[in-house]
Amino acid sequence: MFSKVLRRTHMYLALFLTPWVLMYTASTFVMNHRDWFKELYGGPPKPAVLEREMTYEATFPEGATAKQTARQILQSLNLEGAFNANRRMKDDAVIIQRLDPITPRRLTFEPASRKLTIERVPWESRGFLERMHRRRGYQFDSFADDAWAASVDLFIVVMVFWVLSGLWMWWEMKLTRRLGALCALGGCALFALFLVTI
Repeated sequence: MFSKVLRRTHMYLALFLTPWVLMYTASTFVMNHRDWFKELYGGPPKPAVLEREMTYEATFPEGATAKQTARQILQSLNLEGAFNANRRMKDDAVIIQRLDPITPRRLTFEPASRKLTIERVPWESRGFLERMHRRRGYQFDSFADDAWAASVDLFIVVMVFWVLSGLWMWWEMKLTRRLGALCALGGCALFALFLVTI
């Protein structure tokens, strides 16, 4: 009964997490072969393009931080979501990186002129995959971002479970123990070789 439950759990978790497995597999391939993809796409990733410029007349609380300023700007433009923000020292401009996985944007607010510039990163599958691969953590004030981070934690736990349950299933199949042991030892030896040589 234990073995049956283990096998079913192994299988159903694999089915549930298929999108994550495919995403991490494809994105790792893209990152491991950047030169090939650069040639395939005809150059490096496309730079951000101007989406619009506008005068932004809103007022901010006295002493507002870059993060507070950025949050107010994004909310007023209906662009809420994960972001990073910092101040540019030379002119006190607030630079906002809106970390949308599909359409990331860079917003620059210059307080002296009240000018707000919005630039959009054009869609490319390689950029999308890399952004999804690197998207992690609970540092953003958003339920959706926390849920994504929790799903990544689940994926990590399941990966450990797959290894352990795979070992259990291998040990139960007596005919494959010797070959399985050779595969496991070979993998460990190759991994150790890489650790000391790269």
